[in-house]
Formats: sequence, C-alpha cells, structure tokens
Amino acid sequence: MGEVGASRSAIPEVALNSGHKIPLIGLGTAAGPLPPPEALIAILVEAIEAGYRHFDTAAVYGSEESLGRAVAEALERQLIKSRDDLFITSKVWCTHTDPALVLPALKETLGRLGLEYVDLYLIHWPVRLKKETNKSNLTKESLLDFDVKGTWEAMEECSKLGLAKSIGVSNFGPKKLSHILQSCTIPPAVNQVEMHVAWRQEKLREYCKEKGIHVSAWSPLAANGASWGSKAVMDSLILKDIANARGTTVAQVALRWVYEQGASVIVKSFNKERMKDNLRIIEWEKQLTEEELEKINQIPPCQGVRGEMFVNESGPGYKSLDELWE
Repeated sequence: MGEVGASRSAIPEVALNSGHKIPLIGLGTAAGPLPPPEALIAILVEAIEAGYRHFDTAAVYGSEESLGRAVAEALERQLIKSRDDLFITSKVWCTHTDPALVLPALKETLGRLGLEYVDLYLIHWPVRLKKETNKSNLTKESLLDFDVKGTWEAMEECSKLGLAKSIGVSNFGPKKLSHILQSCTIPPAVNQVEMHVAWRQEKLREYCKEKGIHVSAWSPLAANGASWGSKAVMDSLILKDIANARGTTVAQVALRWVYEQGASVIVKSFNKERMKDNLRIIEWEKQLTEEELEKINQIPPCQGVRGEMFVNESGPGYKSLDELWE
C-alpha cells in the first residue's frame, strides 16, 4: 500500500462556517509524560513526512514549542512548501478563560509556536480556574464562575485581529453553545469533544449539524492510561469481529467509524508505524455496512472523561456533572 502523499489535499478536508477548511484527520500532541523536546520534534517531523497536515495542541499540553520547532524544520527540509500547508489548532486553558486574558494567552501560544496565526483556536473547557491553578493544585476552591458571553467576545477579537483563522470550543454541550449563538457575531466553527464508538454523542452531533458547527473527535479510541479513559473501544468484541472480518485492526475500525460520521478525527500515536496505519482509514474501498453500524450502536455507552474535577456542589462553578455537560 502506497504512502499517503505529502500535499495537504491528500487528507480529505471539510469546509468550516468560517470559510476555511479543516483536514479530517489530525495528530494530537497531548501525552503524559511528554517525550523530551528533541524526541517530540523528531516525532512530529516524522508525522509531517507520513502525510499529517493537521496538528492539535493546547497551552496546557506543553507541546506548543516542540510543534513550532517541528514546523520550522519541515519548512527548512522542504517537506512542506509553506506554513499554509498545515492546519494548527491550539486551545486557551481554563486559567485564562477570562475576557481580559484570552488574547494575551493566544499571543503567548503564538510566541511558543513561533507562528503568526493558528488555524483554529478553541476554548478548552467551559470552565474558569484561578490563574495560579496548575494540575497539581487543582481543587474545588480553584473554580470560578465562567463568563460564556464575555469569553466568546474575546475569542472573536482573536479572529478579527487575524491571529486565529477560525475559532471554536471544546467540551461544550448544546445549552452553552446556544448561549454563544444568541449573542455572537462570529459563530463557533468547531466543537471538539470526546467521541468514539462507546461515546457516540448523537444528540450533540445533531445539534451541531443543525447549527453549522463542525464536530471534532478527541480520544477516538477512548484509552489513555491510568488517569482517564477506558478500554471500552480497544477491548470491544464487536469491533474485534468487524476487524477480523475485514482484515484490519480494531483501531482502524473505530477511527473509520468516527470519520464516516463526518467528524474530524484527532488521533494520537507517537509510534511511526501506527501513525501511518491511522492514516490508512482514508484508503478503505468499502464503507462500514448498515449491519456493521448496527452492531457498533450496540456497544454500551462509556464516557472516558466525566469532568468531576470541574464540579463544586457548593459553588462557584458547576453544581453537578449534568450542569457541566448540558
């Protein structure tokens, strides 16, 4: 089977409501722990060589600088013709989801990336944390009330300044999206959410489709190790049967399902061969059949990240998980 070509057009793209196009497969750069910078840069350059053109990072991941250096190396080695050949997504973390802090946060992100703009900038969670909060000291006392309207206005400013070609959100439910849509001048282009065969997000996808918001799937294989995620996808007997019958892998069946729903897939493997295998889902000659889709719909629901850390029963913030996700 041939290598996926080097041009951005090798991976199918879909038009966003912003007028820009997003490649339907992207490489995520979150990992715990991250490889050392030099190793991560080499991995990301390998991904560009393999055909990836969409890279997903975030302020909280700690991978922005390495991604920026990988982009510079890819340009130097002429693996890509220009920065415009890549689609770069980053996200504002919860410590900066305040109307006055969003634009400075994006400028810091661009500084770390060494870029003049990102293709997509997202509000990472509909959550606000005290500015001094980090992963090790996050408690219920860290939570503050989240100003959806004001924070989105700051995102719009990022777009108007040309620092973000498209803007969107992550982990937002219909109610929070509706709050934005009621008052915005620029609607969210993307909602990036946990989505896989065990967390199919039917209602949210239907809402986003109706409103012209593209859905992007993080954790499309559901698993990430001890701290979060599950084996609901990779250990699924239903997926194993489909994969065996097709002569493919469980991961490829799971990723192909997300891809066929029209969502962009944020895959995450730093293994060179698996990076290539994940791209091969676009080469399938036959789509999943109605029978296979019906079987997949029987996989029991399992949400990998419930967000308990963002719930504070006595306020401020969200009083329940339902309030966080609705």
